[in-house]
Amino acid sequence: MAYQIKGTLYGFENTSNVEIKEIDELFSTMVDVNDENISFTLIRPNLLREYAFDLPADVKALLEINENSTVSVYNILIIQKPLEKSIINFLAPIVINLDNNYLAQAILDPKKYPDYGMAESIESFKN
Repeated sequence: MAYQIKGTLYGFENTSNVEIKEIDELFSTMVDVNDENISFTLIRPNLLREYAFDLPADVKALLEINENSTVSVYNILIIQKPLEKSIINFLAPIVINLDNNYLAQAILDPKKYPDYGMAESIESFKN
């Protein structure tokens, strides 16, 4: 599925359209439509932990989210070897309004969400 980026994908300001392809229930890839060399591995956070936050008003406005919107959330995963050492950024979620295919990256305040880290190892979520 293709999505239009609203706002900034931090570090990749020239990326404006991406495609997300599901690998499995937990992992997906996000690729720049105009530059296949720019790609990210995404993870569905709710399959690992309780993950809830208040979406900043500016991101809500960018994505045109209201109380009836269907929203999906991912986090960027930095792949390491072995895979269990890979790290997740829970403070900069990728938020998608599935109703209009708009995507944005939100930046959460670490003081407001002290349980979410920028570099949490995936192995810390093993059952």
